[in-house]
Amino acid sequence: MRKNVIRLALCVLLFALCSSAAEAQPTKVPRIGYLTGATPDGQSARIEAFRQGLRELGYIEGKNIVIEYRYAELKPDRLPALAAELVRLTVDVIVTSAAGMTRAAKNATNTIPIVFKQDGDPVANGFVASLARPGGNITGLSNLSPEISGKQLELLKEIIPKLSRVAVLGTSATNPSNAQQLREIELAAGAFKVKLQYLAVLSPQDIETAFRAAGKGHAEAVLVLPGSIFNSHRTQIAKLAVKSRLPAIYSHSGYVVDGGLMTYAASQRDLDRRAATYVDKILKGAKPLDIPVEQPKKFEFIINLKAAKQIGLTIPPNVLARADRVIK
Repeated sequence: MRKNVIRLALCVLLFALCSSAAEAQPTKVPRIGYLTGATPDGQSARIEAFRQGLRELGYIEGKNIVIEYRYAELKPDRLPALAAELVRLTVDVIVTSAAGMTRAAKNATNTIPIVFKQDGDPVANGFVASLARPGGNITGLSNLSPEISGKQLELLKEIIPKLSRVAVLGTSATNPSNAQQLREIELAAGAFKVKLQYLAVLSPQDIETAFRAAGKGHAEAVLVLPGSIFNSHRTQIAKLAVKSRLPAIYSHSGYVVDGGLMTYAASQRDLDRRAATYVDKILKGAKPLDIPVEQPKKFEFIINLKAAKQIGLTIPPNVLARADRVIK
């Protein structure tokens, strides 16, 4: 009887020691790699929206999740090295802010999950096999930017009925996303009998040059395509548009808040926030190949009346009535 009691006591002691040891084992904190071509300032609002999405799912940065930020600082040639660096860190998932970053991450790894926060056409870009079945280590959210580009030109035509020439600012006509958007704009331009002037902006120094070229080309309005260079110089672009007295439409609300005339696009903040749900699913064991690419749920049409007044433009009442938000 005494021996049984001793054995039982030893078993209890061993169980307690094992439990203590298990509890003492540090819990692995997931690490996210965040890859962007922009500057920290240019990406701050998008990062905060992503963090908000994480917080809603119970992830607190620095507490139960770590984010490794890598900024190319508007130098696309740095992206491959930054992507490779995240791979060497063996992060659990890489989050990208646009197509160029997604491509750099794709070239760096075919095993670490990649989540793109927005992409105009991930199938055409070669990131996924289909929206319903991505089929590899990449998934994320589509922003429908090619389809939206035609609508943006339509809105410019509505506020300037006699519009005949539009300057289109993009980062490169050979960029897959820009090329898709240009096709949509060209289709709309044909229907509205509008001539297009494409102006490539490959560096921040090209921004002023592009506006001067738009003036020499007798442009009557400007359509600014998505791009890291533009996003990081929103205020400068808005001021140049006003100075040139050119009505301009932009790819997201940040431009209008910073003084631009108007935007019609998928809500970037909503896409950034929703990207956190993809990260959550992957951290819980889901494979990117099984997580469908989702499309935008929220679109924004925002008009800045102060900018309109500065360029001497009157927005038609029927257009104003359709705006989700009017900045006065």
